[in-house]
Amino acid sequence: MDNILAAIDASAYAPSVCGYAGWAARRLGLPVELLHIVQRPDPITTRRDLSGAIGLGVKSELMEELVRLSEESSRTEIEKGRVLLAAGEQILREAGVADVTTLHRHGGPVETILEREEHARLVVLGKRGTDHEFMPDQIGSIIERVIRASEKPVLIASRRFAPPAHVVFAYDASPAAKRALDRLANSSLFDGLPVTIVMAEAHGGAKAAQLAEAEAVFAADHPVTSVMDPGKAEDVLPRVMGAATDPLLLMGAYGHSPLRRMIIGSTTTAMIRSIKAPLLLVR
Repeated sequence: MDNILAAIDASAYAPSVCGYAGWAARRLGLPVELLHIVQRPDPITTRRDLSGAIGLGVKSELMEELVRLSEESSRTEIEKGRVLLAAGEQILREAGVADVTTLHRHGGPVETILEREEHARLVVLGKRGTDHEFMPDQIGSIIERVIRASEKPVLIASRRFAPPAHVVFAYDASPAAKRALDRLANSSLFDGLPVTIVMAEAHGGAKAAQLAEAEAVFAADHPVTSVMDPGKAEDVLPRVMGAATDPLLLMGAYGHSPLRRMIIGSTTTAMIRSIKAPLLLVR
């Protein structure tokens, strides 16, 4: 059965992740799977790293102590995860989501999320985890890896939850952008929300025609406006977002080649870092 997959940790973004997961679940009529992942250290690696620094006479006793402390740490992390999942479930149920499943897993975050997304219509993550939540120029260590590998749309939650009231759509007529356009025009997730289609780094008749074709995809009664601007997307999109109330930014993810990204950078990563609103990425 399809669901909304929401992954939370102990960062300040967890309530917002639950808020956006609940918003999406109500609009799509889907249950939520709430996931917390404990990264288990590799005991073999730990032992190998420490052995050279421990004298032969006390190695055995110290390793036993390290194992005991590791077990205690694991129990503590499991208990923390249980509390986090219970709090997240409460937020979702208070938001009107009746069908919530909580899931506690040990393993690699990226691998676990990709495994659990098989039945997900949407994956919801916080922009930053506990390691980066107070570093505004950084994004969470797993975010980019998940987005690049995931086959599902990924909603990056902002720190503050507010139900999206306006969709700003970054459109460049790429295959990923066209898939995002189809979802925007036809998914109940966006029913009734005004849309602004933005073509940055664009000018001339060909781009204007592409923009007109994108507008024509929507039903006649759907409020749609468009912006075509020759400026860079990193400048144009924040300006348009700033003029909207509680916007959500929708865009295709990592649409250019790895070589181009290496040379001039990624618009997707730049938007994740700079935009303070929720960001929905479609591969």
